[in-house]
Amino acid sequence: MDIGQGKKQEKKKPGRMRWAVQVFFISVVLSAVLSLTSEEALDGAGLPIAFAVLAAFILLGIIFDIIGVAVTAADERPFHSMAAHKTPGAREALGLIRRANKVSSFCNDVVGDICGIISGSTAAIIVTRLQEALSLRSIFFSLAVTALVSGLTIGGKAIGKTFAIDKSTAVLQLVGRVMHVFSRKK
Repeated sequence: MDIGQGKKQEKKKPGRMRWAVQVFFISVVLSAVLSLTSEEALDGAGLPIAFAVLAAFILLGIIFDIIGVAVTAADERPFHSMAAHKTPGAREALGLIRRANKVSSFCNDVVGDICGIISGSTAAIIVTRLQEALSLRSIFFSLAVTALVSGLTIGGKAIGKTFAIDKSTAVLQLVGRVMHVFSRKK
């Protein structure tokens, strides 16, 4: 092993630990905020609202999965050209690509996992409300809702991944533009 390479590995470890700690705290805060949002939306709401909340969290997980995959599949070259032409969002997209490992981790793991957990708890609430509304205790409701949530999430992410790989430049161009709008308002 080269001495210089050993020093590089030593320097990378604290950065990795710092990222892990940051992700932990971001996950805790984001999970609390999204969970509170879900609880507030579901408090006293009927089944249609509960299904809408469930669909929103499934969709949010799919969208962030698409972003996480697109950022790892994207090529910097088109964004260099766009940045040279001062295209809004190009610099933001380049920043995402340059931090692809962290962006992908945040989008796929942090947001995706939190949305999966919250959609699971929302599904449990829906099952309970269905059983109460129909005055019927049956494993059928639990199985049906769980299968539906799983199918929509997994199928949606499978379609989204293919889309993200095929259209990574377009996805990041859109994300970059959205980020550009929000960065200009500061």
